[in-house]
Amino acid sequence: MAVTKIRRISSWTLLVCAVISVVVFAMFYLGGTVDPSAEMKEPVYTGLLINWMYVIFAITAVSTILFAIWQFIGSLRTNAKSALLGLGVIVLFFVLMFVCYTIGDGTPLPIVSADTAKYNVPFWLKVSDMWLYSTYVLLGLTVLAILWGSVKKIFSK
Repeated sequence: MAVTKIRRISSWTLLVCAVISVVVFAMFYLGGTVDPSAEMKEPVYTGLLINWMYVIFAITAVSTILFAIWQFIGSLRTNAKSALLGLGVIVLFFVLMFVCYTIGDGTPLPIVSADTAKYNVPFWLKVSDMWLYSTYVLLGLTVLAILWGSVKKIFSK
């Protein structure tokens, strides 16, 4: 009963988010431009697209954190070792972010326009490097996990 309810809620949530995303992308690509004679054309609904991405990102981040806390508390009651292992993964994730931020380069870039000058400071440059490097590391770990799972499955037969 509970699984069916969870599946139904998650299916409807996915469907609603997908429909809204399709509508927003259609408005962005088909909505025209602010100034058709400009050299660099700006779509009318750029702000809407960016705001929708912020909403989706915020919902994802908040729900991920809440479900992680919920799972940690539930696991702590039944299996403390498993709960601490999950907490260790979160700690390692933040260590990865710190290391990637530390190795990021803060050297200012040649400024293209005055609008980008506020982001051409060491903090934002290191943050962007942190996200890039952590994406590379997590992508590599994902590929390794897929390969490990395949090899483990082959040898377990």
